[in-house]
Amino acid sequence: MPEIIEEDYRLMKLANTNTFSLNIFGWSAIERTEGEFDFGWLDKIMDRLAEEGSHVILATPSGARPAWLSQTYPEVLRVEKNRVRNLHGLRHNHCFTSPVYREKVRIMNEKLAERYANHPSLIMWHISNEYGGECHCDLCQDAFRTWLKEKYNNDLEQLNQAWWTGFWSHRFNDWSQVESPAPHGENMVHGMNLDWRRFVSDQTIDFYKHEIAPLRAVDPSIPVTTNFMGNYPHMRPFLGIDYNKFAKEMDIVTWDSYPPWHIEGQTTTKLASDVGFVHDLYRSLKDGQPFLIMENTPSLVNWHDINKTKEEGVHALSAIQAVAHGADSILYFQWRQGRGASEKFHGAVVDHSGTEHTRVFQEVARLGDELNKLQPVAGTSVAPEVAVVFDFENNWAIDDAQALNNINKKYSEQCQAHYHSFWKQGIPVDVISMEGDFSKYKVLVGPMLYMIKPGVAERIEAFVKAGGTFIATYWSGIVNENDLCFLGGFPGPLKNLLGVWAEEIDSLYPEHGIKVSTAGRTYNVTDYCERVHANEAEVLGTFESGGYDKRPALTVNQVEAGKAYYMASSNEQRFYDDFYSELATELSLTRILDAAIPGGVSVQKRTDGETDYVFVMNFSEEAQQVELESNIQYINALTGTARSGIITVEAYNYMILSK
Repeated sequence: MPEIIEEDYRLMKLANTNTFSLNIFGWSAIERTEGEFDFGWLDKIMDRLAEEGSHVILATPSGARPAWLSQTYPEVLRVEKNRVRNLHGLRHNHCFTSPVYREKVRIMNEKLAERYANHPSLIMWHISNEYGGECHCDLCQDAFRTWLKEKYNNDLEQLNQAWWTGFWSHRFNDWSQVESPAPHGENMVHGMNLDWRRFVSDQTIDFYKHEIAPLRAVDPSIPVTTNFMGNYPHMRPFLGIDYNKFAKEMDIVTWDSYPPWHIEGQTTTKLASDVGFVHDLYRSLKDGQPFLIMENTPSLVNWHDINKTKEEGVHALSAIQAVAHGADSILYFQWRQGRGASEKFHGAVVDHSGTEHTRVFQEVARLGDELNKLQPVAGTSVAPEVAVVFDFENNWAIDDAQALNNINKKYSEQCQAHYHSFWKQGIPVDVISMEGDFSKYKVLVGPMLYMIKPGVAERIEAFVKAGGTFIATYWSGIVNENDLCFLGGFPGPLKNLLGVWAEEIDSLYPEHGIKVSTAGRTYNVTDYCERVHANEAEVLGTFESGGYDKRPALTVNQVEAGKAYYMASSNEQRFYDDFYSELATELSLTRILDAAIPGGVSVQKRTDGETDYVFVMNFSEEAQQVELESNIQYINALTGTARSGIITVEAYNYMILSK
């Protein structure tokens, strides 16, 4: 309705918003019938936003297509694992392999590029939306076989060996016998499952590259992105696609951040740490380059089991946290609530009342005003001395393994537990894949490195010999890149570096009673416990009770200039906090603040090499006092006032200081 859109332009100014993502699901509004295009509505909005001095991130609409396309070309509909083709509906219900779908997308994107590449409001292309899912149609089966032939040098026997298909007599003797995993067919060949996930990830990335080709052809200088995701309710990276590979094809990383604040069973502080982990992972994808928050909600979502609103102050706090970890934008889904369909009750800047006189609108406006004052922070980044290895393919393999706790093996949780100890100390962290560059860090933490890809063990060893400190845990060095177990004892190719042999691993029930004793302190063991032999390694801690009495629990092996630690169990958080606090002191790791940080407070820093911006954020439910260095004069970046000594940060609030 024209009068509503006109009112929106007034409200946009009041909300201090300046950038808008358009056309994400606009296909049926542009091409209502095949081959007939109407861009008039989009022209008007683009032109008006340019007049208002606003920016546009213009989306390609491939994430959801019109019904006529599904009806006319049913091959574009996805086929599920059970080999049943979907009906039209939902989102991302399309085959990435389909030549028809690729051609229709090419035509649409070519027309968008020709029409809008030179538009004064356009600053970036938003490619599709939240890529995900998989298709098992005949086209995808053929593409999978082609992918496998390339990987295995057209040698079927090489594939049989890599997948260990002799087990259960499932050896293939013709490529046509190979199919994707199915619930009513082959799904226990773990090498096949892993390769299928790799193929789906690669095919998704290939489709994305197909989408950007027409845009690049018209003007390669306009940056392209797509929005990555997190997994909920507990905050983890989205695992359907290898984002480390995907990010290489993007100019800027963006992601959709929807943490479930105030969720039952998780403190706000712990959730904030887990969110920080995901922020740092996405910042690390492009070597510290700032990322963008493409979507977040100013109030609530509509798809949690219980859709609780953010309490007063939490929206701004969560937005500032994203900035603190490297974000250069805070965008919302959605601007105005739609009247119907599935997301009519999803949070928005403007709700169904259509007015600025709401709590949510006023919070957005205040935050927008503050973000305008933080423009000097844009483009700055973070330079951590610590990296935690979180690897997508390793996660896939761990989840697929029939071992340990088959409900939840807690790989993400373990990575986040180690990360949490640094987060609490105000020590910045990168979150990288096992293919990342280790050499620029002092400390490399590799929890549950179940899979060791070729060359990784050698690079870790070189890192340690050069003076680095490496921390490994239980369930490491178990399989190669094809999910085949290493022979000769675990942790496989890390065995000599770590100086230990892990004989067996035990999955524990609650109340098992095993404890770890080290440096005169005792801690509870939680989920897993290994029977370890210390070969060259020095024993720093031992197990108590549970049949593991006095057996090694924590070891260290000096290797030339560096050290390699091994933790043989999953432990309570206090164990990691104490271990990494002492390690930080020993290695003189740079803390953002020298003083102790109160519980619930996170301290992060961004810098351009000359000016440091220190973010002090209180995720607890009460005011906290934070001690600043007495010899440093800080300036409050939002008020311009000088600050030093002890500052008070109210509950769910923050202070941003420059020096």
